Amino acid sequence: MRWRWIKYVSPFVLFLFAFQAFSNSGWLSYVPLIFTFVFIPLAELLMKSSTSNISAAEEEIAKADKGYDYLLYEIVLLQYYALLVFLFSLTEPNLDTFTRVGRIISMGLLCGIFGINVGHELGHRSNKIEQMMAKMLLLSSQYLHFFIEHNKGHHKQVATPLDPASARRGESLYAFYPRTIIESYISAWHIAARDCKKKGVSTISWRNEMIQFTAIQLAMLSTIGYFFGPTILFSYLASALIGILLLESVNYIEHYGLQRKETTPGSYERTQPWHSWNSNHVLGRIMLFELSRHSDHHYVASRKYQLLRHMEGAPQMPTGYPGMLILAHIPPIFFRVMDRTFQKLETQQATSASPVL
Repeated sequence: MRWRWIKYVSPFVLFLFAFQAFSNSGWLSYVPLIFTFVFIPLAELLMKSSTSNISAAEEEIAKADKGYDYLLYEIVLLQYYALLVFLFSLTEPNLDTFTRVGRIISMGLLCGIFGINVGHELGHRSNKIEQMMAKMLLLSSQYLHFFIEHNKGHHKQVATPLDPASARRGESLYAFYPRTIIESYISAWHIAARDCKKKGVSTISWRNEMIQFTAIQLAMLSTIGYFFGPTILFSYLASALIGILLLESVNYIEHYGLQRKETTPGSYERTQPWHSWNSNHVLGRIMLFELSRHSDHHYVASRKYQLLRHMEGAPQMPTGYPGMLILAHIPPIFFRVMDRTFQKLETQQATSASPVL
């Protein structure tokens, strides 16, 4: 039990594949993409999902074991090292377009899976140093405003029409992308301005976190542009965009079509496990640091990733996250699969004391 965290070393294989992509050409530069969206989805079709939870005693041990945290801290260093290797790899003379695109996609996967996903995990911590590391990871994807909007907006408004990151039933991923990206960014500015007013400071000042974040991101982009030139800067921005779209695709599948009941105008029932889609597919859980046990995450947002539980009554995804992400990009198939899943949930609701919709 003491070394149980060792299984979460598995996601680091993606860094190894990315470094291979940055130093090789042709199809080898696409190995991270093949691993993420071919190997893992196929493996999850063959592997059984697991609803087992650790015991209360094991939970206390896991809660006190710093090994789980050290893994996340190491990712901050690896992410920036990978970014530097990526940028220098694009300076190779006579780099062909096919290889360049493969390296951009590989860096994009790191931006989404480690930059934003692990940044999300650390962003829920109360420790200031861990929060700083969360911002560093989000900065690698140029998505610092996520730190504000996710914690103070999404978790409060999830599964309501007020939440930009909750997809509505029948809304395609391609309609969701512009809505969630634009509205989440605007929401972050509103939240930052409200925080300034609470502190009694001007919204147009350095105390405004969004102004800080904007300046920091522009400084990073200017640095990359100065040392590597506009072409490589554009390539980096393409990778960051891939990471952002990967995050928003995950948001899409995590809350698609689920709604909290409005108790009074503008107020909604407490967030429950059945307001988020859950996945117990083991491989995806480990590779994403248990993000797919999303129902428990929204029920108790402060729970660390190694403690997240299977929740009875939580709606289950038809397959793991990678497979669902593929389906989400093919709306007719996605809607057909999810309509059938909703029908099963409605049947379950009719025979259960716990609502699932």
